[in-house]
Amino acid sequence: MFRELFETAPDAMIVVDRAGGIVRVNAQAERLFGFAESELRGRPIETLLPERVRGAHAAHRQDYMRQPRVRPMGTGQELIGCKRDGQEFPVEIALSPLDTPDGPMVLASIRDISETQRARQALRHARYDAALGEIGRLALAAPNPGALAAAIPERIAASLDADAVAVLFRDPQLPRLHVRGASGVAADALEGMPWVPWLAPEPGDTPARVRAWLDREEFLPAGFRTCVSVGLYDRRELAGALVVLCRETRDFDRAARHFLEAVANLLDAALARIRAEEELSHSQRLEALGQLTGGIAHDFNNLLTVVSGNLQVLEDEIGDRPAAREIIASALRAVGRGAELTRKLLAFARRQRLTPRALAPDRLLAELAAMLRRTLGEGVEIAVDCKANLGPVFADPGQLDAALVNLALNARDAMPRGGRLTLSARAERIDAAQAGDALPAGAYVVFTVQDTGLGMTAEVLARALEPFFTTKEHGKGSGLGLSMVYGFAKQSGGHLTIDSRLGYGTRVDLFLPVAPEARADERKAAAPGTTRGDETILIVEDEADVRAIAVRFLQSLGYRVLAAADAAAALAQLEATPGIALLFSDVILGAGMSGVELADAARRLRPQLPVLLTSGYERAAADDARGFPLLHKPYRREQLAAAIRDAFARR
Repeated sequence: MFRELFETAPDAMIVVDRAGGIVRVNAQAERLFGFAESELRGRPIETLLPERVRGAHAAHRQDYMRQPRVRPMGTGQELIGCKRDGQEFPVEIALSPLDTPDGPMVLASIRDISETQRARQALRHARYDAALGEIGRLALAAPNPGALAAAIPERIAASLDADAVAVLFRDPQLPRLHVRGASGVAADALEGMPWVPWLAPEPGDTPARVRAWLDREEFLPAGFRTCVSVGLYDRRELAGALVVLCRETRDFDRAARHFLEAVANLLDAALARIRAEEELSHSQRLEALGQLTGGIAHDFNNLLTVVSGNLQVLEDEIGDRPAAREIIASALRAVGRGAELTRKLLAFARRQRLTPRALAPDRLLAELAAMLRRTLGEGVEIAVDCKANLGPVFADPGQLDAALVNLALNARDAMPRGGRLTLSARAERIDAAQAGDALPAGAYVVFTVQDTGLGMTAEVLARALEPFFTTKEHGKGSGLGLSMVYGFAKQSGGHLTIDSRLGYGTRVDLFLPVAPEARADERKAAAPGTTRGDETILIVEDEADVRAIAVRFLQSLGYRVLAAADAAAALAQLEATPGIALLFSDVILGAGMSGVELADAARRLRPQLPVLLTSGYERAAADDARGFPLLHKPYRREQLAAAIRDAFARR
């Protein structure tokens, strides 16, 4: 009966002795492997396996023979047979111990599962394709990287029959990855694992995609035996990782690895799209706010000019009343604070006038650090990192100082219990591949202000550059500090980036252009002289109250004054009155010509006519192109007097 069953079995049947030698095979085994029974009898069973696995199989066989038992093999793992002609094919094997007169032997029942495996692979590929389609849909709909990272781990785990999946993003300040979405594993179990050095590509290498570790404790959380990590990259730099974990030792075949690579490619593309959309939306929002704040600053400065001017007139008239003078002085200080507020608004709106020149970063940071050590308190440790031979930066010195001080004060406020503030500068070149709308290609000096403070949530970080947005208590901050620094950076031809994470501090990078070698600051201080005169000055101002203040100031300084409300009236007076010695005009004159256009027309009539412009909302590009001096509103009488004499001196 056994002989009949052995010969007629639909599977290949092979009897092996205790030493692994083939004792007998049936006809199906001859057909399956291409050997005659006479060729196989006495040869080791490893003859029917690929050469590369024969050594490992012999070791497993010896272990089995020490304790033979009924054992199915090939379920959940890949076993390979090898035909006489070298062709390999997948098999499933069932082992059964036999007691024979010649001693213990083993019966191996072997089945070719090529067709079954192809069907399984087709089903698996269909499952992978469906999962990729769903992940692609989620990637298109995700409003931010965090939402995408939270949505996909469960789908990936189901597709791969994995126990756990996590998506990690790189911390911008530290060489580590942080969990942003996970399924089947707690985030704490993955935090701090050394993914980065094993995923980051070496210089010049193609970024590694799939890396696997089996039974490596340093890469595996407790309870897991297999880990597969897939790097996520942004412009060849490691941006994150996709991590798959299994509780049993498991090999991921080529199809599974290709699936993970496809998911990683989708994530790379989605992260790039989301980042681009966020940058565009942020830029558009800031531009709209910039236009709004610039207009507000113009009107507000006109109001401040009227208030300040009338206060100065009152100050002259009641000079013998100390109490009244103190009240006026207090009001003038408030006007000064209002003027500072509008300067910050103009900085955000990129409408302030800058006078950039070459500055040495190392000297600037050394002086700044010395000042900050005296003002920030002993609880804040200040470190400076800047090479002495770093090339000069091209920036307005006053505005750059103000920007760095603003960032340092923000850092101090974020460290209520003290901490470390690092000020550094480095050279960086942005090539064409890295350049974008935010930062053109070119050479930059990057100032970095980094703290070890509280950090920001993602929601706060998203609004950090908006004017008037602040997380400080009422009365402790205007919300204009960062927006002013951002406006200064953009107007200077640079950019500002902020990286922050709650509990890990904040890092701000201020990109500013390198100073051109041939460009130097040629401005010379005006020679001191009298602040009074008797010349005839034509004032052009569309705001009646502001015009009245300017007339009163100049008359008190001894000048003869003519006034006009618009450019047309001003040109008529210039033609009718040859004795006009200087044109003093607002830049924005409502309908008709602007002050700059009026100045051009006046110069065509009188080429040597001195011109002084004033504005609370100057358009620096248009002004600088014509070279006219400009007085900022609100101005004090002594500032107007000095600007008038300087304009005469330029003649």
